[in-house]
Amino acid sequence: MTRTSRRALLGASLALPALRAARAQAVWPTRQVTFVNPWPPGGSSDTMARLFAQRFSDTLGHPFVVENRAGASGTIGHNHVAQQRPDGATLIFGTNSTYAIAPHLLTQLPYDNRTAFTGVTLVARTAQAVCVHPSVPVNTIQEFLAYVRARPGQVNFSSAGIGATSHLATELLMAAAGLDMVHVPYRGGAPSAQAVLSGETKMSFIDAITALPHRQAGTVKMLAVSTATRSPLAPDVPTLQEAGVTGFESSTDMAILGPAGLPAPVTEAIAAAVRAAVADPAFRQRVIAQGADPVGGTPAEFAAYWTRESEKWGNLIRARNIRMPG
Repeated sequence: MTRTSRRALLGASLALPALRAARAQAVWPTRQVTFVNPWPPGGSSDTMARLFAQRFSDTLGHPFVVENRAGASGTIGHNHVAQQRPDGATLIFGTNSTYAIAPHLLTQLPYDNRTAFTGVTLVARTAQAVCVHPSVPVNTIQEFLAYVRARPGQVNFSSAGIGATSHLATELLMAAAGLDMVHVPYRGGAPSAQAVLSGETKMSFIDAITALPHRQAGTVKMLAVSTATRSPLAPDVPTLQEAGVTGFESSTDMAILGPAGLPAPVTEAIAAAVRAAVADPAFRQRVIAQGADPVGGTPAEFAAYWTRESEKWGNLIRARNIRMPG
């Protein structure tokens, strides 16, 4: 091979990623793109979906809108997206409570969770905090674990409902730390957090950004965070792993999925747009200010994560015999 030929081959190989990106952009977006949020307006996933929709509208020069389709533990929105054309015009901005947890709790879904969707990428992760009412005589997570162990079946905890991440995080904690607490489910994260603030319940996993102002006001004690690393919003609060609960990790993980059959160039283009967004320092700070850690990644990375996450929560649900009422 001549030197000229080698240079031509090298140039072609270097140009290949750019060519693939150009082809992807040629097919996505092709018209207005809708992010379906399967939860009511005002929640963390809704806020994040709107942040990314605005970002993409500005940087890709194409309109992106958010449409809320709430109900049935998030499955109404997922079912709607499952029925759309796989062209990238309708995507779901979902959370792991629906794409990884709900299928293990709801036995009569109108779709097959693993064949109805194309996974694209993680977007952001929200840490939850172990929060207790000020009347609980503890100041560290180790003291709280000892307090509960000394009172089996006497300490209650609130959650946003059966199967919510706040519920399953507590079930995971009880299984990992050998605790026995009483579950008091509420209809949503806000009333669950209010139950701890009022003293109706002793403990709950609350999104870190929600818990922080109450911690500062002295109306709740924030003992630990659920993620593998400390939250940038509360760097002085240890993780449960640091407290000795080996391997504990739980969070609200937001991700983008599309209908089954989404073409690889479109999937790659969406994931690339997310990676570019979370690599922008100014945009990263906007995400962090909303209490989330930016993630990003590739479709292959999301596929592996999706499998692990589904198996993790499915195993816990079966081991703890967690069932939806009715």
